[in-house]
Amino acid sequence: METVVQIAQLLLALSILVGIHEAGHMLTAKMFGMKVEKFFIGFPPTIFSFKKGETEYGLGAIPLGGFVKISGMVDESMDKEAMAKPPQPWEFRSKPAWQRLIVMLGGIFVNVVAGVIAMIILTYNVGDEFTPSKYTKEIGILPGEYGLEVGFEKGDKIVKINGEDYRRVEDIYSGKTLLTDGAYWTVDRNGSVVDIPIPNGFIETLENPDFQQRFFDIRREFEVTQLGEGMESLPFQPKDRIVKIGDQEVKYYDQYQSIVAANAGGSVPMVIKRGDSELDVNVDVRSDSTVGIVVSVYGIDGDSDEYSFGEAIPVGTAKAFNMVILNAKAIGKMFTGDISPRSMSGPIGIVNYFPKTWDWNAFWRTTAMISMILAFMNLLPIPALDGGHVVFLLFEMISGKAPSVKFLEAAQVVGMVILLLLMVFAFGNDILKLFGI
Repeated sequence: METVVQIAQLLLALSILVGIHEAGHMLTAKMFGMKVEKFFIGFPPTIFSFKKGETEYGLGAIPLGGFVKISGMVDESMDKEAMAKPPQPWEFRSKPAWQRLIVMLGGIFVNVVAGVIAMIILTYNVGDEFTPSKYTKEIGILPGEYGLEVGFEKGDKIVKINGEDYRRVEDIYSGKTLLTDGAYWTVDRNGSVVDIPIPNGFIETLENPDFQQRFFDIRREFEVTQLGEGMESLPFQPKDRIVKIGDQEVKYYDQYQSIVAANAGGSVPMVIKRGDSELDVNVDVRSDSTVGIVVSVYGIDGDSDEYSFGEAIPVGTAKAFNMVILNAKAIGKMFTGDISPRSMSGPIGIVNYFPKTWDWNAFWRTTAMISMILAFMNLLPIPALDGGHVVFLLFEMISGKAPSVKFLEAAQVVGMVILLLLMVFAFGNDILKLFGI
């Protein structure tokens, strides 16, 4: 059921984003008097369609994109018969280059505006929730599998990120941190300052749903909650705190666990803090490393930044464009080999970006991110993408000479092949990850 909820969110997000993207092309084309023949969300086969004016509006059965067919434009329809006829005044190819450029940028512009508006509204309505850095700076961490691999040790206090102070625990593993060249964490390890370099490609571990657990947890203080069944003779009471075992000071639950486990089957002296008093007791440790008490760990209090609407505008805008910047950095690091191309995800992988329960704030945040990334990807200078058309139009505007129809048709085919190969590669990555490969 959780997967169904995630898929439903992805399909809704894609329908919204594809719809507004194609609407951006359609509206600018109509604004300049171009004939728009079709406007579809989804690819064929057609589920239903209707015609209004000169345009057929429809819904396709494959919900992975959409298209607008503008008369006189070399596009994925490859309508060579129409392009072989003399140009008509209402056709794309008959309009000035600057108008055609605006049409090609229309979809990208709308995606950017949508992403920015969504992030502004979310920033205003929800603010920024985070875990204060005091927990990782002053208390310390318990590294998991990933944390141990990169060099963290139990009790490390992360005092700086890339040589700078930080406010939020989430900054430790943010995209901005992990994609910085020469990135490193600085820790206080039992009074010694140690720099831990962030390995190339470490950002790929963020894809794992249990990343946080496998990276690190924050150390927790604890107290006695109750005695175990049949253990009424033990010298503990609720709210007691164990502050010393043997000659070792104890403050955190992991310390208690380690010392008790090391004395399984024996007896250890403990110091209990009860109110303002301290009591010395002797406690037998059972062979299963327990002493017959139930303890509870202290929780972690989150914090948040709240913004007025005026403050939310620059903050939300910056968040939206930072998504694009980080995505561009990640692609750049794929070309340099710092990040494996295996980190590229298709629709199956993108499903995991959505929460497993329906949360509108999380939905719109993820949708805003996808909208900004779609805008960026569409601007890439690959034939068949908007960016490819933009490059050819800029060439025409600068040189005064338009590329031939044959050249544009050949470029369209090349671009479509490139996109198809990228899609197959991304789908392949998703499938391999499903099987843990």
